[in-house]
Amino acid sequence: MIIVSDTSPLCNLALVDHLWLLKSIYQTVIIPTIVADELKAATNPVITAIPDLNWIQTHVPTNTTLTTQLQRDKGLDAGEANAIALALELQADDLLIDERLGRREAAHLGLSIIGILGILITAKQRNLIPKVQPVMDALIHQASFRISPQLYQQVLTLAHEP
Repeated sequence: MIIVSDTSPLCNLALVDHLWLLKSIYQTVIIPTIVADELKAATNPVITAIPDLNWIQTHVPTNTTLTTQLQRDKGLDAGEANAIALALELQADDLLIDERLGRREAAHLGLSIIGILGILITAKQRNLIPKVQPVMDALIHQASFRISPQLYQQVLTLAHEP
């Protein structure tokens, strides 16, 4: 199964010590070179270490026309644009992205999208974590991850948590 990731989901999962979920679910995560550069430029050593993990692979997307267009015309940042282009090139099973605008453009291009919350639901379904709620709470408090109250409740419902 091929998954390509944008920067922020990796950072947020690392900040709450749940990056391992991606390895457990996908075995390998592919990131564009620009995402690796963004991770290495972070000030937190937990984040700067991500590209060096043996299950993270770095690739350069070849469709620079698409990445430029997504940035210039659609307002995406370089990481999002390159992740979308790479996911299309590799015919990825999933694109891990959380930003609304990036998700919208990826869906418009026919990509299958998953976000951190989808990863948490999958992890619970596979018995990798006992509950989704403590991880969501950690994301909110430790990583400043934004979840609307409605989405928070929806995720709890999907995870069969009261």
